[in-house]
Amino acid sequence: MKARTKTLAAQRRTTYEDTMNIHAKLIVAALGIAALPLAQAADFEDFGRVVRVEPRVEQVRTPRQECRTDYVQVPVQQERSAGGGIVGGIAGALLGNQIGSGNGRVAATAAGAIAGAMVGDRVDNRNGQPSSVQEQAVRQCRTVEAIEQRTAGYNVTYEYRGQTYTSLMNTDPGNRVRLRVSVQPVDSASQAYSQY
Repeated sequence: MKARTKTLAAQRRTTYEDTMNIHAKLIVAALGIAALPLAQAADFEDFGRVVRVEPRVEQVRTPRQECRTDYVQVPVQQERSAGGGIVGGIAGALLGNQIGSGNGRVAATAAGAIAGAMVGDRVDNRNGQPSSVQEQAVRQCRTVEAIEQRTAGYNVTYEYRGQTYTSLMNTDPGNRVRLRVSVQPVDSASQAYSQY
């Protein structure tokens, strides 16, 4: 009887192991079927031959100041001298004092002093005319727009497997361009629906 129970236990273990193996195989098959679309949608890298590269140039306007220095002749006033007015006033007073008598003499002296002071001041200061000219630097500025041309990218035309493509790129790729190629199966059911 002991031998028989050992045989039954071995048979149960074998059946249990077989069931586990079947479950494991089913799980692997389900995962394989679920990963099938991922395996079909493959991405890889390849190279295309560059046919033409055209820089895309844009104009940028930037304001800037443009300045220049001009030299102009500026009249320089000399300091006014009071000596001519004083000497002229004294001379006029002396002349006015010689004219008239009494109150008329006082008025003539005052009038002579005023007239003499005016004449003496004008003679001494040359009637207010500037006596010299000086050169002075004058800076003149204006705002102008500077137009700069900048490259904003490159229109690159390339061939890949007999087809011609054009893309905007940041840099000039040279003689060949690196491509990312994506391969995906065409779903026949969606094609059938799209035909109607």
